Amino acid sequence: MRLPSKGSFSFLLTLGVVMLPPHLAVWGQPADANYDESKVPAYTLPDPLVRLDGKRVATAEEWKTEGRPELYRLIEERMFGRVPERAEAAARGAVWQEWDRDDQALGGKAVRNQLVLPLGHGVELDLLIYVPKRTGPVPLFVGLNFGGNHTVHADPAIRVCRSWVRNDSAHGITDNRANGSSRGTASSRWPIEAILERGYGVATMYYGDIDPDFDDGFQNGVHGLYCEPGQTGPKADEWGSIAAWAWGLSRAMDHFATDARIDAAHVAVMGHSRLGKTALWAGARDERFALVVSNNSGCGGAALSRREFGETVRRINTSFPHWFNDVFPTYNERVAELPFDQHSLIALIAPRPVLVCSADEDRWADPRGEFLSALGADGVYRLLGTDGIAVKEMPALKEVVRSRVSYHIRPGKHDVTPYDWQTYLDFADAQWFRE
Repeated sequence: MRLPSKGSFSFLLTLGVVMLPPHLAVWGQPADANYDESKVPAYTLPDPLVRLDGKRVATAEEWKTEGRPELYRLIEERMFGRVPERAEAAARGAVWQEWDRDDQALGGKAVRNQLVLPLGHGVELDLLIYVPKRTGPVPLFVGLNFGGNHTVHADPAIRVCRSWVRNDSAHGITDNRANGSSRGTASSRWPIEAILERGYGVATMYYGDIDPDFDDGFQNGVHGLYCEPGQTGPKADEWGSIAAWAWGLSRAMDHFATDARIDAAHVAVMGHSRLGKTALWAGARDERFALVVSNNSGCGGAALSRREFGETVRRINTSFPHWFNDVFPTYNERVAELPFDQHSLIALIAPRPVLVCSADEDRWADPRGEFLSALGADGVYRLLGTDGIAVKEMPALKEVVRSRVSYHIRPGKHDVTPYDWQTYLDFADAQWFRE
């Protein structure tokens, strides 16, 4: 993977936040952030079932052929950005190369695979897969990780990340290169043995393999591979980092569809924080993902933008200008003019199951806004013949909503915990195997 130029201003700014874990590497939560429900502006949510011309989508067929394509284009062109056809064409010809397989991994409990997808010019995606030792294909959870595949488990055979990573003095990471000292440091977020014991496989990739998470004009990662001649970066309506990370998840799905050990009809995509935003967009743009889990995804993810509670569209586009396309910032001061809100993103996943998870102390991510977004997608799900979300009021702590669109809020902070994983697995069991 190419490393960024240390002479760039954006690189120096990135070094200014490297002491924070990547999921917390924000440029400050401003003192004027709104955490008062009484100060939430009055708003009206766009109805996902009403098209731009005012026509209401009345049938499942109309949603499939008219409503959904229009809504998808709106969110793609005005927020996440469209993937260039050059990238889509290259993906169709890319081949994952397996370089490691151990049928006795984790003390004989699992089969471990490691694969690489070379994309050219030093850009390579590393995919780590564990599946339980059992006969027949297994359902699987896939998600991106923040620090490199080697951080998700102490297994010494996992290859140390070779891409740019944030410096971290606590783990001896300097010069933005990982080493074995950070092995297993994110294992609390990836309880792999517990997932395997439930009969699920788990796969992960480092999001920085796809695009390192800082703004340098997209001079690193996959974006530069697919520019047109003379083009130095994405066009205004083309992909930002989140769309690229979602594109990378689809490349993993390409492999799952060919792996006889994986039940490709039951692959769930999970993400936390900015990667929760990514999981939602991955689920919207690639219908092969059969279930989507958004954990603490907040602004730009599950939380309604119009509430302007905690992180706002203006703040996220200021702190992380590379996450979305260049059209989205034009709405910084006119959020109410967006022809969609984040409930529309969840609606694009219908009728597949979606679980939105919050934490009560994570006010920056606006738990109530995340619930209201799930609620706002209900009409589309019901039009398509599912039960939508089973409640109208935000549930109590640790009370799981048991329906096609589900919401859960736990005590605690912005994080992924083993308890969260229990909730994800229970939801997948209920949606896939107990209906």
